[in-house]
Amino acid sequence: MSIEYKYEYFRAIYDRYHSVSKAEKKIILDEFCKNCNYNRKYAIRLLNSPLKTKSKDNLSCRGRKKTYDDAIIEKVLTDIWIATNLPCSKRFKYLIPLWLPFYKKQKISEDIKQKLLEISSSTIDRMIAPSRAKFCKKGLATTKPGSIIKKHIPIKTNQWDEQKPGFLEADTVAHCGSSVAGMFVYTVNCVDIATQWTEQRAVWGKGEKGVLNAITDIESHLPFTVKGF
Repeated sequence: MSIEYKYEYFRAIYDRYHSVSKAEKKIILDEFCKNCNYNRKYAIRLLNSPLKTKSKDNLSCRGRKKTYDDAIIEKVLTDIWIATNLPCSKRFKYLIPLWLPFYKKQKISEDIKQKLLEISSSTIDRMIAPSRAKFCKKGLATTKPGSIIKKHIPIKTNQWDEQKPGFLEADTVAHCGSSVAGMFVYTVNCVDIATQWTEQRAVWGKGEKGVLNAITDIESHLPFTVKGF
């Protein structure tokens, strides 16, 4: 449907929409969205705005127009977002004040800096959306889900007293650069939740014997008894 026909249709239903019951409004709105291929919220906004402000020239101007400031803000946000390894918008919002003083790729005004400091997480999501499919997080995960082992080891919840020493969280860190091919060193890292006491051991490869020996050695050097792992 052309803009001219959409405008004529809009004018034809406008007065009727404002003079009928809520149930009838829903029927008119459904038909309006279907015939003009409009988003429902956009159609509601059209029908609820003053008629004198609408013409065939602005009826199709949906969405928010991008301004010069928006282009700069989007560029700065995307650059910092990539440099901080693609955090979610809620975390990224709090990283912006830390990284912005060191941004050198483009000269930005104080007004734009203030907008970047006040930007919401939803606006961040909208602005970096085009870049999300182009970039991947740096770093490689070398851990695979242990579906077989889950059937043999019982798991309990809410049994840890994390205010007392002895409840450890453990993981391995791979020192493999950009490739997991071949053999390389891992660090077995254990952290006590209550005291933040940490112990690390290096192992060659990720074989069960080497990892078990590392954990046994860590346990023997802890100043408290292991109560949960």
